[in-house]
Amino acid sequence: MGFVDPLAAMLLSLGISAALIAAYFYMAAQGKDLKELVIPSFAFGFFDFASGFRMSQFWPFPGPLSAYNMLFGDPLMILGLLLMAGSLMIYKQQNLRSISIPGAMLGIYLFIEAAAMVNFKLETGDQLISALGLYVISGISAVYSLILFAKPDNGKKYLYYIAFILLALTALIALFIGYVAIYQHLQAPP
Repeated sequence: MGFVDPLAAMLLSLGISAALIAAYFYMAAQGKDLKELVIPSFAFGFFDFASGFRMSQFWPFPGPLSAYNMLFGDPLMILGLLLMAGSLMIYKQQNLRSISIPGAMLGIYLFIEAAAMVNFKLETGDQLISALGLYVISGISAVYSLILFAKPDNGKKYLYYIAFILLALTALIALFIGYVAIYQHLQAPP
């Protein structure tokens, strides 16, 4: 059996996951019921966790290429855990403030990976700009999630709208890279 690269599907799931988190911030700022986000957030969180775990632990890149297992698999696995936990917290009507702390730590992780991507030339050429954009915007979004400690009332809704915009950008970048990857994989299958 040949090697199958699931990266395109993982990038699409990342984009959808970021869009779901963006929807959370938008809906919370609007004071809307968040329950409709529970099932899709848990489902995409599970996919992110499972595929990130598989990539981190078992993706068959040997030697120096194994950095790619960490570069994308680890953050996706952590995002999946955060999405699943967040969806359960919404279902149980708990405040999501505490989930922003590991979210911010994930953001710092993404900044370190962005620096490593450049310093160790893990991505080059056309791929560098889009990959670096994804990691930097994702990192900013994750660190900015600490805004959950502020309630979206008393004139603080704009803070949630900023989170919505950052996460919408993250989603668009991830979806763009994912759709390009689909096209490239179909052009030259593994």
